[in-house]
Amino acid sequence: MAAMARKLAERHDVTVLTSRAAGLASEDMDANVKVVRVPVFFRRHLAVANMPSMAAYLPMGLLRGLKLGRQRNFDVINTHFAVPTGPLGDWLSTRLRIPNVLSVHGGDLYDPSKKSSPHRHAFLRNAVARLLRRADSVVAQSRDTARNVQQIYGVDRKVELIPLGIDRPPRNVRAERADFDLPEDAFVMVTAGRVVARKASTQLVETLAALPDVFLVVVGDGPEAAAVKQRAAELGVANRLRMLGYVSDEVKYSAYAVSDVFVSTAQHEGFGLVFLEAMSFGLPVVCYNRGGQTDFLATPDTGDVIQLNDLKAFNEAVRALRDSPQRCAAVARHNLEKVEDFFIERCAERYEALFEAALADRMASAARLEHE
Repeated sequence: MAAMARKLAERHDVTVLTSRAAGLASEDMDANVKVVRVPVFFRRHLAVANMPSMAAYLPMGLLRGLKLGRQRNFDVINTHFAVPTGPLGDWLSTRLRIPNVLSVHGGDLYDPSKKSSPHRHAFLRNAVARLLRRADSVVAQSRDTARNVQQIYGVDRKVELIPLGIDRPPRNVRAERADFDLPEDAFVMVTAGRVVARKASTQLVETLAALPDVFLVVVGDGPEAAAVKQRAAELGVANRLRMLGYVSDEVKYSAYAVSDVFVSTAQHEGFGLVFLEAMSFGLPVVCYNRGGQTDFLATPDTGDVIQLNDLKAFNEAVRALRDSPQRCAAVARHNLEKVEDFFIERCAERYEALFEAALADRMASAARLEHE
């Protein structure tokens, strides 16, 4: 979303309203994007929100949003996530009398790893369904998420499908395996993202144990990081695990550049931007078959898409890629070509067209009411 805001700001005035954590400034500029952060309770980490902080964001965001609305005339609101930010976008849309485009991203509708997932609770299901019906437009980033709008929440309306986009990575990233303490002749798996329960990252440690000559690089951090390290110690593979924590994009790109395959044992992905990032470095992708990534990943073209939690098949897929440099090279060529459709400029263009359509529809509705 940051990348899209920056791209849209090349042609429009863009303000991002979000929450404040970890000492970030209450207001600053990011490229041409004005970023406004409201204080919330008890949030100390950038990667993980909590219930008090999410609840506090709604009234604090409303007050700040209304103040922003008095300072300038906005044309459209783009609300990201039905939960927790959906009510805020809906309220501001009503109070400021401008269209609200609601973007749902997967985990805000369905997260099988969380007891608090909205799909599990009737009250939250009804609240989310109301937000989905009231929005001027609803956008899903995958067919999986679009299906959940109707199947889980019973909302029968048009849902726009706009795949997410990534920044085009720099060309010719120079990286050395020695920078990550990796042997030159090793076969290296890489994964990236928040290390949370939904990612089931300890399964990747099981893959390390099953493939003795393979290494794993984990880019990212989160509440399950300690469990990953503990499992690696229990299985005696800690010497082949590299956990980088949160790093700059430059270091992340370097990790991709020195790796051979991207792996993910996520139990569900709303879309999966990290898969696109990996593809932009020519990496084959091995993952499970639950989530929006199945819109653009398929066996054998992009790597291997495995039945959920079939870890034996997952391990065999990694082993087969390790043993077939020719197939890895063919997949790399395919992924480099396919990812061209998913860079951020295309995503921003499609959102821009949707914003214009929502604004035109709102103006047409107002004109009809005026003549009645």
